[in-house]
Amino acid sequence: MNASDFSLTLLAWYAENGRALPWRGTHDAYRVWVSEVILQQTRVAQGYDYFLRFMQRFPTVEALAKAEEDEVLREWQGLGYYSRARNLHAAARQVMEMGGFPTNYEGIRSLKGVGDYTAAAIASLAYGLPRAVVDGNVYRVLARHFGIDTPIDTTEGKRLFAALAQDLLVAERPADYNQAIMDFGAILCTPKSPQCIQCPLLETCQARRVGRVEALPVKQHEKRVRDRYFTYIYIRCAGETLFQRRGEGDIWQGLYQMPMKETEQAMSPSEVEAWLGKYGHLEQLRLGVLHQLTHQRLHADLYLLTCTQRPPLDGLWIKESERDRYAVPRLVDGLLAEVTYLG
Repeated sequence: MNASDFSLTLLAWYAENGRALPWRGTHDAYRVWVSEVILQQTRVAQGYDYFLRFMQRFPTVEALAKAEEDEVLREWQGLGYYSRARNLHAAARQVMEMGGFPTNYEGIRSLKGVGDYTAAAIASLAYGLPRAVVDGNVYRVLARHFGIDTPIDTTEGKRLFAALAQDLLVAERPADYNQAIMDFGAILCTPKSPQCIQCPLLETCQARRVGRVEALPVKQHEKRVRDRYFTYIYIRCAGETLFQRRGEGDIWQGLYQMPMKETEQAMSPSEVEAWLGKYGHLEQLRLGVLHQLTHQRLHADLYLLTCTQRPPLDGLWIKESERDRYAVPRLVDGLLAEVTYLG
C-alpha cells in the first residue's frame, strides 16, 4: 500500500466512524486549543464534560485571560497535570497582548505551554494549514502499520515519525486527516487489545503480519514508578478548617490541601499523635488510600483532629461550608468526601 492509499483509507474510515465531539466542526481556534490542552493526558470520555463546563465558564479567550488563576484551577480540578491549566491561562493573556489569536504555526507555537503537537492541531483544525499532528495515537498507528521499531522517545524516533506523519498528511484535508488518524488510534488501534479484525488496514499492517502488534511502538526509556507516603490531618475547629497551598517544584503546584506530612513510609498512629494530637481529639478516618499518577504511587492516610482552639499552623482558615470554593487535587477531594460522609 502506498502513502496515498493509507491516507485515503483512513479518511474513508473516519467518514463512517469518526467521533462526534463538541469541539469539532468549528474553526474557532480558542475552542480547538482548549480541547487539545484538556485531552493531553486525559481520555476523551473524561475530558468531554470538562470541556463543556470550561467553555461555559470561560466562553472566550478574553474571559479566560481576565480570570484569576484560582478560578481556572478550580474549573480544572480533577483533570490533573495542573501546569496545563496554568499555561493555558498565561497563554490566554499572551493572546490578548498580541491583539488576537495567532493565525500561523509559528505564532501558535510561541504561546506558553503550546508544543509541536498542539500547534499542529490548532493550525490544521482551525486554519486548515497542512501540519501533521504526532501524538500517542499517531505513533502507535504508524509504528504498527509500517513496522517501525525505532524508539519513539529518542531524537531519531521523533524526527522519523514527524517526517512520516507529514508525508502522509492529505494537504487538501489536514483537519479531517489529523482527526482520522487520532480517532483510528483511539478506537481501533488501541494500546491493548486492538480491534485488528475490524481494521481496514489489516492486510497491509506490518506488525500484524509478523505478530508484533502489541510490541509496537517501542520506548527506550521506561520511567520507574515512585512510592510516596502522605498523612493528612483534617482539622475541625469551631466550624472552620485549615487549608494550605502547595508550593512550586512538585505535583499539584498552587492547589490547596489539608495539613500533610510526607514520610519514607506510612506514619504509625503514635507518630501522628505526637505530631498534632496534643491540640485536640485525634481519630483515624481512612488508612491506605492509593492514588496512581503516571510515575508516582501515592499512599495516603487521613485523620480527623477536633479542637476548640486553632493549632499554631500556617495556612488559610476557612469555613467548612466554603471548602468547595478552593481547588484541590483529586486525591484530597476524595478524602474531603470521606470527611463529609462521616459528618
